[in-house]
Amino acid sequence: MHPFSALLAGAALALSFAAQAQEATIRKNLAERIPQLQKIDEVRPTPMPGLYEVRVGTDLFYSDAKGNYLIQGELIDTQARRNLTEDRIHQLTAVDFAALPIKDAIPIVRGNGKRKLAVFADPNCGYCKRFERDLQSVDNVTVYLFLYPILSPDSAEKSRNIWCAKDRAAAWQDQMLRDKPAPAASCDTSALQRNLAFGRKYKITGTPTLIFANGARVPGAIGVDELEKRLAEASGPAAR
Repeated sequence: MHPFSALLAGAALALSFAAQAQEATIRKNLAERIPQLQKIDEVRPTPMPGLYEVRVGTDLFYSDAKGNYLIQGELIDTQARRNLTEDRIHQLTAVDFAALPIKDAIPIVRGNGKRKLAVFADPNCGYCKRFERDLQSVDNVTVYLFLYPILSPDSAEKSRNIWCAKDRAAAWQDQMLRDKPAPAASCDTSALQRNLAFGRKYKITGTPTLIFANGARVPGAIGVDELEKRLAEASGPAAR
């Protein structure tokens, strides 16, 4: 190895050891001083010198190099005019659309159905009803509706009746658009249990939760204009 290459390799190794030691210091001090941070998933430097991202699940905190100070808030790059915290959370919560268990969803096709959207929704969710109303004006989209009964004691019963209906899509829209519950029915509802397991795995904690074809996830209902914008971004050339 060339002496200069050996020098560079040695410097890189030293930096790696230093980074590991610094991460260990932050983990140790924060765990001792703030017990609820004992299960830190990741510590990594941010673009701001001396500031480190501390990740617990999808919750982000920021610390100095010794864990003496902890910040809970958003990190903004004023030059690029970007919310770095928001960008990072979007990255962490993204879901590979191909990983969605489509067989456990109710497909609702409008127009040519070329654009794709997955929605996790509870039949008792008021925001889901508002979003369903807004969806009526959106064309050329396939909505994969995942029944996700988490809000009320009877959410599971309503979801079961919708899933077991002869026309699931019609039963869902009757419930959400016309407040007309599906008649009592029974069938294999293991799909609903798989939906709940999928939601736990990906930390889907509220409804509606929207997942676009490019993996972007949006918690909560959004308006038609924002929905159209995100569908265009997800189905554009950069997303393919």
